Amino acid sequence: MKWIWEQEDWPQFKYDATKFDSLEREFHRNAGLIIGALSGASSDDVNELRVALLSNEAIDTSKIEGEVLDRDSIQSSIRKHLGLQTDNRRAGPKEAGVSQMMVDLYTNHREPLAEERLFSWHKMIMNGRVDLEVTGGYRTHADPMQIVSGRLDMPKVFYEAPPSSRVPEEMKKYIEWFNQATEHGLPTVVHAGIAHLYFELIHPFEDGNGRIGRAIAEKALAIGARQPLITSLSSSLEQDKKAYYQALEQADTSIDITAWLIYFSGKVLEAQAHVQQMVSFIIDKARFFEKYGKILNERQMKVALRMFKEGLNGFKGGLSAENYIRIAKTSRATATRDLSEMVETSALRKVGKLRHTRYYLALSSDDYNDLLES
Repeated sequence: MKWIWEQEDWPQFKYDATKFDSLEREFHRNAGLIIGALSGASSDDVNELRVALLSNEAIDTSKIEGEVLDRDSIQSSIRKHLGLQTDNRRAGPKEAGVSQMMVDLYTNHREPLAEERLFSWHKMIMNGRVDLEVTGGYRTHADPMQIVSGRLDMPKVFYEAPPSSRVPEEMKKYIEWFNQATEHGLPTVVHAGIAHLYFELIHPFEDGNGRIGRAIAEKALAIGARQPLITSLSSSLEQDKKAYYQALEQADTSIDITAWLIYFSGKVLEAQAHVQQMVSFIIDKARFFEKYGKILNERQMKVALRMFKEGLNGFKGGLSAENYIRIAKTSRATATRDLSEMVETSALRKVGKLRHTRYYLALSSDDYNDLLES
């Protein structure tokens, strides 16, 4: 079997262009809705959204690779790089590195892709690694770059990338293609999908290819949308990373990548829907505290802030009286009184009875009430 890069027409990818007209229109429609929603948000709300999206993307792109990072450290590091107020928390090398890459991607999305930036990103996400032959440069080892799984004594090779000797020339062609595609009007979802797959097929670095490849796809999406808002792509892919890996595997032997692009475009649209939900959630949060900030007592405010900190999914199964007691560090009688007051003022919605009673933030959008209950 020949790998895709061994075929005569590599890297002239083929796809059915007619299948992407509606997907491209939906992408730009969603981008417009996001931009429109943000136009009515305060600068503080926009900054909160930027921190949330960049943090989620940093965490989830790492989680896809099996790395679990500290959320508070990520957020503190991202706020620092954006010039926002921080808690001066000291971030670990992994958290600091991926945060720096995400902020660089966000702030420099309009700049052409360049080898120097890729090397810089590699140094960032390999921050603290001492086990690699090359950091901040393409791989040079003579051994085949293989994607394998299974037992150590019986590994299965899913894909073998071009040898290291070919990588500099392959990447030169890749970077030229990426920058020219933005000038020649290639549909955004197609550009991003090919950019990610093409990069992964070259696999130019010893490690970190997935994280950098997804960042490049985000860059293509930002260029196409003409705005730097992160699309939350990694968060969408991480929800079913088995399907993500299967889609990549199925695309590594054929120049016709229509199936991959359809899959990828669907994940982009899912990611945009998530961003739209986050925009509405953050605006609802601002309205909530504007309405109830002077009504809630210190304990109630502490619990409300804790609930919002959980993000879109809120407390799984809703807030219970026991949750309230633990967060507010108060008695059961006081918790019962506080919760009743919050329901009476419509700050919370009450669902269920007796020991099954749960409480949800009363946001202005019914969609989020449903989401918090799920």
